[in-house]
Amino acid sequence: MEKQEESHYVKRTQKDYTMSFKLQVVQEIEQGGLSTYEVCRKYNIQSRSTIVGWLQKFGNFDWENQTPSNMPKSPEQKIMELEAKVRLLEKQKAFLEQQAFVTDKKAIIFDMMMDIAKKEYQIDTRKNSLPEKSTTLKINKNKQ
Repeated sequence: MEKQEESHYVKRTQKDYTMSFKLQVVQEIEQGGLSTYEVCRKYNIQSRSTIVGWLQKFGNFDWENQTPSNMPKSPEQKIMELEAKVRLLEKQKAFLEQQAFVTDKKAIIFDMMMDIAKKEYQIDTRKNSLPEKSTTLKINKNKQ
């Protein structure tokens, strides 16, 4: 007779966790007591991604900006952030200065083209007369 070996396989099933349990786990991690892996082992949670999801939903970390929302920043962190912001603003300034330079050159070329059209082809492209005042302005002045 053959002896059947006992299987140590445990079927994985989805577990539902209470809100208070989720908040407790998030609080433990945010206080620095345990890492996500340690929490998985401690509470027999199947996946680290489950805990990361809870941290995103219920935690204090600002996942969009990648900065802790309620945690104070050290002076070094503030300086680094400000330096990065200065570099970004300098790049934006250089780009806008380049655009202004190109726009000025285009305006000069456009004026030259208008002058050439007037001289060589006798085409008057510039508006010589002043625009008429609006009728509502005239009516208002007459009433006074």
